[in-house]
Amino acid sequence: MINFRAPLITDIDKIIAIEISGFSPDEAATQEAMIQRIRLIGDSFIVAADEENQPIGYVVGPVIQERYLYDELFETIAVNPKAGGYQSILSLVVAPEYQGKGIAGELLKELRQIAISRGRKGITLTCLAMLIPFYERNGYKVEGVSASQHAGETWYDMVLDL
Repeated sequence: MINFRAPLITDIDKIIAIEISGFSPDEAATQEAMIQRIRLIGDSFIVAADEENQPIGYVVGPVIQERYLYDELFETIAVNPKAGGYQSILSLVVAPEYQGKGIAGELLKELRQIAISRGRKGITLTCLAMLIPFYERNGYKVEGVSASQHAGETWYDMVLDL
């Protein structure tokens, strides 16, 4: 049975291991960045946990005023505003042994419920081309190639309007 909860600072080693499993070294968040996310935006950081309450996946991102992500978000963030703005997704990752079980889609649903309850305009993310079909199945629309230069990759802006 999977449950969804807020992150704990004691989850950091498992969260970083999951992050590294899902992103290249240039793309992955540092431990310092992830600790900052837990401390500052724990209200938009959702952990999927197993029967022993251990993290097996997560989704996280700050609320921003812009429709699209910008690279500075990968380095520094601020506390989320109480209402409005766009919920962003910086990371959505599920541990390899739990992939293919619908957990990533469930994390997106959980984040969507939070975004709606806080009056967000939408949910915004950037992703690589290979992930576009996954996000489209979850209601997101491609809005073009992103201006992001993160990790030297070509990213695509995707948005779910709420």
